[in-house]
Amino acid sequence: MENVKFLQANNYAAKYMDDTDKQIIKLLKDDSRAGYAEIGSKVSLSEGAVRKRIKILSDQGVIRKFTVKIGLAEGAQAITLLATNPSLPTVEISRKIQEIPNVETIYEVTGEYDIVAVINGMNVMEVNECIEKIRRVDGIQKTNTMIVLRSW
Repeated sequence: MENVKFLQANNYAAKYMDDTDKQIIKLLKDDSRAGYAEIGSKVSLSEGAVRKRIKILSDQGVIRKFTVKIGLAEGAQAITLLATNPSLPTVEISRKIQEIPNVETIYEVTGEYDIVAVINGMNVMEVNECIEKIRRVDGIQKTNTMIVLRSW
């Protein structure tokens, strides 16, 4: 089902998104708390038109969630590369990992590793606890973790 939503979102984005939709998404990436009227004034649309566009983008899966990202001065972030057992479906392992608290984002990738997990915590200890939980997921064979020092 998740793969279907991904394909639908990509199909919608390729066929229907215009420059205004892309501007709205950029503004929301910069500040997910921005109001419809504020966004509208920046893209020359009414508050109602912005509200409608954001609803469509959300319904189509282009916008999947609105989130709060804490600064590294306020917390810790890690990127963990995960190698999986090839006899188990990667999508099932990804879903289990996504349920673990502090896992922000999951990517299935090509190469030596199969999954990349982005982890956020209030401190390095909390991030480490999350990594330990990931290592206990059935199907994880190897991990390689990098603590983020700075982001822009």
